[in-house]
Amino acid sequence: MTTHSTADIHQEKVFEEHIVASLTSGLGYVERDCPSHYDVGLALDTELLFQFLRETQTDAWKVLEDHYSAQAESEVLKRLEKALKDNPTHVVLRNGIKLVPNIQFSLCYFKPASNLNPDLTRLYEANILSVMRQVTYSAKNKNAIDLVIFVNGIPVTTWEIKNLLTGQNVKHAEKQYRKDRSPAGEPLLTFKRGAIVHFAVDQDNVFMTTRLLNGKTRFLPFNRGRDGGAGNPDVPGENRVAYLYKDLPDCQAVFSREVLLDLIGRFIHLERDGGKEVLIYPRFQQFDAVRKSLADSKAHGAGQNYLIQHSAGSGKSNTIAWTAHQIINLHDDGDQPLFDTAIIVTDRLVLDRQLQNTIGGFAQTDGVVKKIEGTSRDLKDAILKGARIIITTIQKFGTEHLATISGQSGKNFAVIIDEAHSSQSGKAAQAMTDALTRSATSSDDIEDMVLAFQKARGPQKNISFFAFTATPRNVTLERFGRTGTDGNPNPFHLYSMRQAIEEGFILDVLQNYMTYQAYYQLEKAIEDDPDFKGRKAQARVARYASLHPTAIDQKVEVIVEHFRRHVSSELDGQAKAMIVTQSREHALRYWQRLNDYIAAKGYADLKALVAFSGDLELDDQTWTEELANGFAETELPKRFDTDEYQILVVAEKYQTGFDQPKLVAMYADKKLAGLQAVQTLARLNRTRAGKDRTFVLDFQNTMEEIKEAFSPFFEATALEERTDLNQIYDLEQRISSSTYVNKDEVERFADRFFQGDLSTQDRLALEGTVRLAVERFNLDEDDAQKEEFRQLLRSFLRFYSFVAQVVSLNDAWLEKLYAYASWLSRLLPSREVPADIMITDDMLSLSAFKLKKSEEGSASLVAGETTTLAPITEFGANAYTEEEERSLSEIIDSFNDRHGTSFSREDFLRFERVTRDIMNDEMTEMVRNNPADVVYNAFSQAFFQGMVKMFQQDNEMRNIVMTDKDAREQATRHFFKRAQRQAKEA
Repeated sequence: MTTHSTADIHQEKVFEEHIVASLTSGLGYVERDCPSHYDVGLALDTELLFQFLRETQTDAWKVLEDHYSAQAESEVLKRLEKALKDNPTHVVLRNGIKLVPNIQFSLCYFKPASNLNPDLTRLYEANILSVMRQVTYSAKNKNAIDLVIFVNGIPVTTWEIKNLLTGQNVKHAEKQYRKDRSPAGEPLLTFKRGAIVHFAVDQDNVFMTTRLLNGKTRFLPFNRGRDGGAGNPDVPGENRVAYLYKDLPDCQAVFSREVLLDLIGRFIHLERDGGKEVLIYPRFQQFDAVRKSLADSKAHGAGQNYLIQHSAGSGKSNTIAWTAHQIINLHDDGDQPLFDTAIIVTDRLVLDRQLQNTIGGFAQTDGVVKKIEGTSRDLKDAILKGARIIITTIQKFGTEHLATISGQSGKNFAVIIDEAHSSQSGKAAQAMTDALTRSATSSDDIEDMVLAFQKARGPQKNISFFAFTATPRNVTLERFGRTGTDGNPNPFHLYSMRQAIEEGFILDVLQNYMTYQAYYQLEKAIEDDPDFKGRKAQARVARYASLHPTAIDQKVEVIVEHFRRHVSSELDGQAKAMIVTQSREHALRYWQRLNDYIAAKGYADLKALVAFSGDLELDDQTWTEELANGFAETELPKRFDTDEYQILVVAEKYQTGFDQPKLVAMYADKKLAGLQAVQTLARLNRTRAGKDRTFVLDFQNTMEEIKEAFSPFFEATALEERTDLNQIYDLEQRISSSTYVNKDEVERFADRFFQGDLSTQDRLALEGTVRLAVERFNLDEDDAQKEEFRQLLRSFLRFYSFVAQVVSLNDAWLEKLYAYASWLSRLLPSREVPADIMITDDMLSLSAFKLKKSEEGSASLVAGETTTLAPITEFGANAYTEEEERSLSEIIDSFNDRHGTSFSREDFLRFERVTRDIMNDEMTEMVRNNPADVVYNAFSQAFFQGMVKMFQQDNEMRNIVMTDKDAREQATRHFFKRAQRQAKEA
């Protein structure tokens, strides 16, 4: 053991020697010497390389020597140098090299998936892991890297080490890489050719990079996290970074044989995007989440839940891809594959291209990944044919094709959920579970059949769920969380927003927050007009005022001058901003006034784009995004990335899933709450060289409201307490005891419904049974009681779907009532709800408008400011509100005047029924979980078909619907907005 004097005990070499001693004594490394064991020109330990080849591949080496004689070693080095020149180091280690005549050499043996072949295990153990100190890597100077790790003589990592006791830290190590470790002409430091990853290390923190670019080198955090924030936890008797070089009770050493070779063999990935290449080396929380999930699955088998709460911008697509590719190769203790298929599901109707490309790019064998971009028939075929990895949307499971699948209960499925939210407790999620567990029943007893239906809703022993989200809701926590010591559900793995911000991986978007208060003075043409009373009417008045040119002009002036003064100089003049508006009309008006202001001021360095969906009638002109911008919608992200454009005005679009690191400022003129606030403002959090701050100007929300929206998701999201599942019986009792529901009718309905495939005659009989309750409902003149019952039914259906997935209920009556209530809810007549009033200039005038700065400073959260989510306790049962009692006459008259149609009050009520008919569980989930521009087309098509069906006996109305595009679009847009509101309230 090396001893040190008092004088040098604080020197860097002491920490360096401690690391090497831990690697050699605890993890089986061989210490090597530089320069005697290091070839500077090749950046190899050739002696260890040849030792490995001779010992593990004796026959191949003999053929090599027979063929090449004294040139054997030099020929191997030539081929290896050529391979490293043409391919990244990790690929060369995976694939090996080949020489004439058909001599194949493996350069590394990875841990086999099973132990069925002892020879593979022996070869894996024969890998030589070595460490070399003070590696003089250059022939041009005497610069030395503190540590280099080799696998079979091939360098895989370099380390620059700093000792905190000398007054230096990890940032000094990063600086050393940037200033003194130029990769030019240095094989060890050359991107792809040399070491895979470079670590900056002190006793407390670790940062890494896969590409040295001198002063532009970007380091990423590689820390475990400390008390919910940045850093690493204390380790008794050791440094906080001991997890790198020593096995700890809760963490296997990163540079242990098992973990290091796993990283090289199954994680590292070269990502190509156009002409740009990025070598992906997982950050700690990414590979830790994957490895811990797999280890838990191996220990407990299928049928488990894993909630992975990883901050926005943390590389979720890569973590999902690694999980999917590795879970299908996981074997149990009996050396049998644990999962037959991994199914990646998303709420988004248009599959996330990045997610698809990432997962597809990780595939090392053709045909492993099946992307279901077609119909649900394709999904059915993929499941039945046993595809290894399937990527699909959740909605495809709720179709007739999937309803015919059976016989899958003998297979195990790993269901990986991208952005797990409330839709995972809805009907589409249930359809997915049914398809993966359905089997024929042998009992003819109706009670057994009902209980079989109910059991299929609950936890399934053949399905493990891996649910990924940055912002889990209460439903998500209860559905997928693991019960902690406090008795409440918790994430299985956490990388918090707080940790990501503190270690600089994402930016704190609340650091520079400014709010403005708008003051309006409006004059009504008619005093005491009842149409201006009530909450909804007030919202309409506010909308009228917010669209007034005076209001928009003042906001545009504030935005443009703020951008020029504070934002435009950021990122060397490449900074960009987004204006978030409340509607398509707002977006287009903003864009128009923005252009007018820029032109009037002569700001030639500013140019704006606008993003909205569909056609928009405005000022007697039909506008589209393509018409406004002058190029196709699909071109916008690429065009906005250029130096030509600085500001993007949006309505709904690009508020989620838009990755533009140059965004530095956001101007919000829309009410934001809860998840929407977090997801919208998160567009700013991406880091980029030179970007260390962001700006938000908010015209609609207060700092306190935004902090309230962020606080549940800042650290580990938690529930105040578990939801009382017994509430399902409270709801059941209220429905069963209502004057509309007869228990005998429910039983009669169930006897026929649960017999299996239903004929047309069966369906007519079932509907006849349910209509007995509908008739009683229609005879009731108490509108408040009827509305309360409607909402009670919706609450029961929604809560039962959730409860039945969380726990095995074993209560046939609840399942019967659920089936009956589903039919009853659809057959109840729609309530009469007045439509929105259109406010015009002859009704109101804006006599004064003033915009005043209200708040300025930081809205950032600090440790401990996280709030808990409430359990599920709210069930809608509210009677009519004041504005819902209002007459429909104003909006109907306005609609008819604009379009020359003759819609009546009764006609509008029929449109209400169209909406109610198409808003089944699947459509409700789609509308709730997708941006308007994504889901509108699906709603529009269903609404059109519903209109045609509704008016098939009404020639006049059918002709209007079929021929008057404007009238049809107006009605569709109106009821789509109502459907959005109802879906969010459901």
